[in-house]
Amino acid sequence: MTIPSSPSGSSSVLPDPDAQAAARGTDDAGSAGNAGWLERYTGAVMNTFGTPGRVLVRGQGAHVWDADGKEYTDLLAGIAVNCLGHAHPAIVEAVSNQLNTLGHVSNFFTTPAQVRLAETLVSLTFPGLPAHESKVFLANSGTEANEAAFKIARRHGGSSRPRVLALQDAFHGRTMGALALTHKAAYREPFEPLPGGVEFIPAGDTDALRSALGPDVAALIIEPIQGEAGVRELPAGYLETARELTRQAGALLIIDEVQTGMGRSGAWMAHHLLAPGVVPDVVTLAKGLGGGIPIGAVIATGEAAALLGPGQHGTTFGGNPVACAAALAVIETIRSQDLLGRVDRLGSTWARELAAVDGVDQVRGRGLLIGVGLAEGLPPAGEIVAALAQRGFIVNAPRPDTIRLAPPFILSDDDARAFTAALSEVLSRAQSEKAGS
Repeated sequence: MTIPSSPSGSSSVLPDPDAQAAARGTDDAGSAGNAGWLERYTGAVMNTFGTPGRVLVRGQGAHVWDADGKEYTDLLAGIAVNCLGHAHPAIVEAVSNQLNTLGHVSNFFTTPAQVRLAETLVSLTFPGLPAHESKVFLANSGTEANEAAFKIARRHGGSSRPRVLALQDAFHGRTMGALALTHKAAYREPFEPLPGGVEFIPAGDTDALRSALGPDVAALIIEPIQGEAGVRELPAGYLETARELTRQAGALLIIDEVQTGMGRSGAWMAHHLLAPGVVPDVVTLAKGLGGGIPIGAVIATGEAAALLGPGQHGTTFGGNPVACAAALAVIETIRSQDLLGRVDRLGSTWARELAAVDGVDQVRGRGLLIGVGLAEGLPPAGEIVAALAQRGFIVNAPRPDTIRLAPPFILSDDDARAFTAALSEVLSRAQSEKAGS
């Protein structure tokens, strides 16, 4: 593959990894399959993720290949990240052209790509509001976006509003601030004491929310669909009630759209779909925003947009022109190819087909964020996930009774049907083995 010509007209060829390996005297060239690479991984990489299931070496569209040459249909997309699939030409071109022009400048400066992306995110997140009322902070991930949102909450609250409310089963990230907003004890306890003042209330319970809110609350942070909780949508009316109650209490409403935003639900933001009249103070984005290139964003409106001043927050790489160019390419592709409509249509059809599979108890979610709830008595979802991987499908299990699907928006109908058939076979076999035991 060649890099596009530079302004001077010169071009260069990407280095051959096998040739580089031979020059280093290493055994990368033609060496290990999955087993060999995993052995090297264990020796070199911190054990924060456990042992990876596969070593992936190539991707195209909704398909990837491992180091042994086995092909998989990727129905997880890097956990809702690769919304356009792998090696999408629009992202490849945008990143290549930007790198060939200007790769990084630091935030002592800005770039046209950064400004265009900020303007675009304001219009997507707060349609109908005057653009000048909203502002954007660009980060590198969802965790960083939520960290910045937490700091906005603290700036809003000060010493008179020390409390921040989050929901039970919430997941907002793993840095110390974002972790303080995350409910799962196994994630939190090894790193306590965490930043204080965060309280968890039952998700979807308006009475609990009403009781918890008061003049000492700085903010409420919520996910419209709780992905790590098993793809569970907040009940109808909850977002509207949350907006009204936070407004009455003088607290900020922060909506975490890291997993659900950028078209994943069939709308640009899931809260646009679930509660069209709700305008939050702050929205956080990441994952699908860059289509696989790391980027996160905080979009704030009204008074919340001016709470962080010079020197109060920052990032070295956030808003870099390469990531911004990728995000702009993702947005333009979603628009030009009507992928929001595609996500809505495929998601609705697929959910109905999945719900008809024997052994599926419930199908949850919107668009192409789908939680497949398994019937009681089946093996844990992790075992079903492993069996599906053997059949060439990548999914995951956020809960012992749930399989999560978050595929690329470009997934074909045939690939969706093939997965449904494979799931039916796996669940049928599991039920037969249970009956025979």
